[in-house]
This record gives sequence, structure tokens and C-alpha cells, in this order.
Amino acid sequence: MARRLPPLTTLPAFEAAARHLSFTKAADELHVTHGAISRAVRNLEGVLGVRLFDRGTRSVKLTVEGAAYAAEIGGALDRIGIATNAASAPKAAGVLNVSTSDGFAGRWLVPRLHRFHRANRDIDVRLATSGALTDFLRDGIDVAIRYGDGNYDKVVAELLMDEDVSPVCSPELLQGDHPLRRPDDLRYHRLIHDNFRIGWATWLRAVGVSGIDHESGVRFESAAYAVEAAVQGEGVLLGRSALVSADLAAGRLVRPFDLSLKSRWSYYVVYPEGALRHRKVKAFRDWLFSEMAQG
Repeated sequence: MARRLPPLTTLPAFEAAARHLSFTKAADELHVTHGAISRAVRNLEGVLGVRLFDRGTRSVKLTVEGAAYAAEIGGALDRIGIATNAASAPKAAGVLNVSTSDGFAGRWLVPRLHRFHRANRDIDVRLATSGALTDFLRDGIDVAIRYGDGNYDKVVAELLMDEDVSPVCSPELLQGDHPLRRPDDLRYHRLIHDNFRIGWATWLRAVGVSGIDHESGVRFESAAYAVEAAVQGEGVLLGRSALVSADLAAGRLVRPFDLSLKSRWSYYVVYPEGALRHRKVKAFRDWLFSEMAQG
């Protein structure tokens, strides 16, 4: 029996408009015009013989029929995307596209990556650094490492590591006229800031220290640069455990006092459902957890 299918080019436009409840946002996502979305939806409504949206002056709302159709179409497009990835994977079997933040890439992943390549000489890692959520199909990403609460829609998210934050500095700051021995000594030293969600104000309040200007010091947008500044003795950084572990182990950084805060967020390995069927994704995922187990 032949399938009864609508014009397939109309479905991505309808699904995006239904998900955003906005033709404008759907157009931005699909890189087309507002008019193209509107025409695709009207075409689909004409084929189906039902109205999918109630259109207002500045908004659209799904009809009952539209909501039911959108619930089915979204899952169907996801499955088509997964199947397409699987079918095209052999063409790029030796290339693994990984997305993560620049801080995690620079201070945790890249220093260890040679071990992955040594064990998997047929896989070339292409690293993209971004803090934004990944659209795996659109961006061509195979696996991502993300920092958050792990609640990501329509993907698999596995906990890689938790994180805590504590002051770190070069060993040379433990000497001199004002050696760092207790939190009050921070008033004599430059504070280093990055773009992390937990800042000096939060940490100082948590440990009961007052009278220190928590806004003073040097600030970096990149966590990797902030860690490097601490290594070079520029001041004291509120260091994230994942990003300073290698420098602590090598003695380039020290914790002047054992007072840490546990972060509400953690690192997750994120990938589309079914992605572990590809050897390159499974090999990288397994290697990440092996590295994490070794400390």
C-alpha cells in the first residue's frame, strides 16, 4: 500500500513553527524568510484539509489538530535525522567532531588528547569550542561535553564529572611579605576573575570573609586564560577543579587553604540517541570516562 505523504519540504517549516510558536523564530532557525515559513504551512494545511495554526496579529497558536500533528512530526524528523547520520557516517568514519567550551578544551581535554590519538590512530578529532547548546544535525557535531544540569532535550547526557571551586595560585604567593595562609590574606593579593557562574563574592560570603573588594583585580572572558594568569603568578583565581587539576598535580598551582564550594553544575558527555553505534563516538566516549577514572 502506497504511503500518503504531504510535501516533505513543508514539514521542517511546520515543525519549527510549532516548536517555537513563532514563524519568525522558525525562519531564523531554518535560515529562510518569514514568508517562506508561512507559505509552507499554508501549503501543508491545504494538503491536509485542516487548519494547523490559529493566527493572531503578533502570535500564532496551534489548533488541536496542529498540536497532535506536531507531536508526531517532531519525532519522525528526529528519527530521519538519526538515520541520515548513520547512513552518511561511513563517508567520514575517520573524523570525529567534538564540541565543548574553550576552558574545558584548553585545560582538560587538549592536554590529554594525544593519548586518545595514540590509541585510535584512524580517528581525527576536530574540536569546536562554544558554550552554546549544540544542534547535532545542523552543526555536524558527533559528541559534545557540556557544563550544566544534564537536562538536555532529545539527546543522551551522561555525567562525566562533578566540580568544586576553591582558590588557587602560584606557589610563589605562599612566600613574600604577605604569604597566603588564611582567607583574610586575600586582601593583599590581586583577584583573578573569569566568566564562571560562581564568583568571588559568593565564595567570600560562604567562608565568612568580609572587607575584601570582590570586584577588584583582573578579569578574563576565557577560563583558560584565567588559569594561565594564575600559573604565572598574576594573582589568586577561584579555580574550577576540572580546569586546574593538571596544574595542581604538576605543582604549577597550589590551594593555599582547603576551603571549597561544590558547584550546582557538572560536566556531561552529550550525544544523539543511537550515536554509540558509530565506533568513533563510542571510542571517544569510553576514552573520556577512562581518563576521568584515572584522575
